[in-house]
Amino acid sequence: MNAIAKHEVAALAMPESDLLKVLGDSLYPGARDDSIRMVLGYCTATSLDPMQKPVHIVPMWDKNAKCMRDVVMPGIGLYRTQAARTGEHAGTDEPEFGPMVQFDLDGTVVNVPEWCKVTVYRLKGGLRCPFTATEFWIENYATAAKDTSAPNAMWKKRSRGQLSKCAEAQALRRAFPEVGSQPTAEEMEGKSHADAADVVAAPRPPAPPPAVAHYPADKFIANLPAWSKAIAAGKKTADEIIAFVESKQPLTDAQKAEIRKANVIEASPAASTNKPNPTE
Repeated sequence: MNAIAKHEVAALAMPESDLLKVLGDSLYPGARDDSIRMVLGYCTATSLDPMQKPVHIVPMWDKNAKCMRDVVMPGIGLYRTQAARTGEHAGTDEPEFGPMVQFDLDGTVVNVPEWCKVTVYRLKGGLRCPFTATEFWIENYATAAKDTSAPNAMWKKRSRGQLSKCAEAQALRRAFPEVGSQPTAEEMEGKSHADAADVVAAPRPPAPPPAVAHYPADKFIANLPAWSKAIAAGKKTADEIIAFVESKQPLTDAQKAEIRKANVIEASPAASTNKPNPTE
């Protein structure tokens, strides 16, 4: 294990409570403890130092759950570090931009570079091999909110800077596929969870089943005499009444027992001997 890796593992030895406080107060201000724990889990699994902020917490709209959820994603800095550690990273060209184009996005007019191209070099058998990626601004920018196509403040202010990071991330993945295939935080910010097909989010506990609304107790008490009378007259059995009621609303086990009790009382020999003799 090299010195850098030893330092990172040592950092993870800090008590979790201390790490949560430090990370929450500095690197991830405002983040929930559960989200920071996802960061710690990611760093533990990959032997990374959480104090170097190798990953980001990205709020994303989950179309299925109909809510925002935090997803842990690597930053462009992590991809650069991992590529450098292979010992085969042979440099990265300055980003090359396409012509400026204008878009009207929900009333917000922006002038941005149409595309950005970045080339990353990797040594292969002593040769400096280029890996180039071209990314388009309109396909990468982050929206200001889930219900608008207008770009957020960062993508309006730093259209070149944000787009170049997306192009570089793609080029690094092509040159060094073994160091990661997950989209970076810079690429996925402002997008929905369904768009991140390669994202592996921390597992979430299943949602509790919805509470069952049983047959109202007051309504049951009011109707029980009539049901008992129908059972006594032989018009309905207890099971038939239970099935009829539950076709509208489920009964509790205690309510079912009360209905069956009426049936048992009417069918018992003692009950029969107490009935008046119609011949008398």
